Amino acid sequence: MGEGEGTANPEAVVLLHGLWFAGWTQTLLARRLRRRGFTPHSFSYPSVRLDLEENAAALHAFASRLRAPAVHFVGHSLGGVVIRALFHHHPDRPPGRIVTLGSPHGGSHPGRVLSRGRLGRRVVGRSVGDLVEGVPSSWTPPDREIGLVVGLRSFGIGRLVPGLPRPNDGVVARSEAGWAAASDVLELPVPHTGMLVSAAVASQVVHFLERGRFAR
Repeated sequence: MGEGEGTANPEAVVLLHGLWFAGWTQTLLARRLRRRGFTPHSFSYPSVRLDLEENAAALHAFASRLRAPAVHFVGHSLGGVVIRALFHHHPDRPPGRIVTLGSPHGGSHPGRVLSRGRLGRRVVGRSVGDLVEGVPSSWTPPDREIGLVVGLRSFGIGRLVPGLPRPNDGVVARSEAGWAAASDVLELPVPHTGMLVSAAVASQVVHFLERGRFAR
């Protein structure tokens, strides 16, 4: 089925951006999901000012207003960790699947390096501060199907931070992108920010939301 051949689908998809970004960066992915019949909703959150639990509370309030038989979540970068925080602190949710795109589930080397100084901690913010302190490692994983897209093209600002492990997507190392709770993991030759505009990534997101696995 082509990108524009979707049939009506009442299922909602909540899209979360990453650090320093905003909801508008999900516009192209949202358009592609809509063409495949989903109803996308972009959630913007203050990725620097609030910690993970606070952002999860705001996401909970946002998602609770949606009226749909299924509510899926797709998070890019830090957004994927905020989704984890949502399901830990507010686990009673409608059916749905989760996809994360280049999310640093196992920590962030650039975040850890920048957090060593006061200015760096202010730049990366409180949510990344929680991440580098290992807060998500104690969370209960969601009881639902989870797909991880891991980028392997090293192009991004994370390369400016010395010591970023290889392979990586330019921001997040492959060794940081894993999550034991995942149902399926797909590695693609795409850079970190490029995931937001990649037609291949969008197609794989749709496939996972529909079937609970990626296309091979």
